[in-house]
Amino acid sequence: MAAVVVGFVPKPEGEAALTAAIAEVQRSGGRLVVANTHRRDEGDPEWIAKTEAELAAARERLDAAGIEYTVHQDLTDAEVDAADELIQVARDEEADLIVIGIRRRSATGKLILGSQAQRILLDAPCPVLAVKPS
Repeated sequence: MAAVVVGFVPKPEGEAALTAAIAEVQRSGGRLVVANTHRRDEGDPEWIAKTEAELAAARERLDAAGIEYTVHQDLTDAEVDAADELIQVARDEEADLIVIGIRRRSATGKLILGSQAQRILLDAPCPVLAVKPS
């Protein structure tokens, strides 16, 4: 059975990734693993509540799609970044595909914050589908 791992964040690029991942699982069968990670230093109560509400909405979409899925949610330490966590989930789940959402960033933004998407693309143990919000 094929496994698709999707990196989900409560942002337009996360919604685009979830939509593409659902479509991929419906097309090819298998199961979906929704990976949601964030750092403890981003853990303010308002942001966490918003994330929980978004995950509840995502679960409703997944239930309506009628696909097999699991949600992997982890509150990571600041030293562990989302790219490493997503790659590890893909390894643990023996994923056949990772789906990520991307967004345009300035050159300065890429220099200061690094490129999570680039790291996932280069270090993933399987093919990666990168989608952007419409």
